[in-house]
Amino acid sequence: MPAAGALEADWLAFSRRATEAGRVALARFPDAAERFRREGSRGKGGDMTLAIDAAVEEAILSELERFGVGVCVLSEERGVVEVAGGGPVQVVIDPIDGSLNAKRRLPGYSISIAVADGDDMSSVQFGYIADFATGEEWWARHGEGAWCGGEPLRLGSDGEIRLEILGVESAHPRLVAANAEALADTEAGRLRMLGSAALSLCYVASARFDGLISLRPLRSVDIAAGQLIVREAGGHVAFPDAGYDGVAPGLGLDMRSRMLAAGSEPILELLVETADKVRP
Repeated sequence: MPAAGALEADWLAFSRRATEAGRVALARFPDAAERFRREGSRGKGGDMTLAIDAAVEEAILSELERFGVGVCVLSEERGVVEVAGGGPVQVVIDPIDGSLNAKRRLPGYSISIAVADGDDMSSVQFGYIADFATGEEWWARHGEGAWCGGEPLRLGSDGEIRLEILGVESAHPRLVAANAEALADTEAGRLRMLGSAALSLCYVASARFDGLISLRPLRSVDIAAGQLIVREAGGHVAFPDAGYDGVAPGLGLDMRSRMLAAGSEPILELLVETADKVRP
């Protein structure tokens, strides 16, 4: 299928079917011991592959094969996979963003699907994220807006800085301790750490978080869909390690960059100042 046709496919319907297939796959692992089981290798994204990650990924790819649209898939576990003959359109998938939460049966783990007509974040045309634990879903189409549960997302921008809640990724104790002073300098009212970058971005788009800062570099599969959802909701995103001057990070699995997201431009500017102080 030509690129234009692939982009015009009903990606929202596909994403919902893939999410349901992922839930069915997760239901095969009711016991804690099963959720802790590893596949014995690291995925192409660099993390150790859990059995639940592999099962959900397989369910999504099977659904994509049935969808019948020729695309090139970039997935956290398998890497690059051509589906239905491949093609220039890329589908960036994180089967479970927040695998540690899923493994421990904590809330906050999601599926993330992004569809792009190029090789960098600016080329993402559709993004979808669903919370496996709650069933809540977010999606966006480039130039058309963002939605949560069918309701349009519209972030206001009155020019004031109200950083009541700041989301933080990651929650590694040494990383948080090393950057405690920089985080304190933001004068945020509270910090929140979900353990899922994709959901944290959705929380910015939904005005649940006023801003988000990652203290460590993230991968394309973590953020490709979420960054579009924030932007289409009227928010702002920046990637400190990729440059601030209109540079869009690539979608490849080798991409690593810290990320900033905010509901308003003044908050993003504050987070840019904070990122310059962050120590790895």
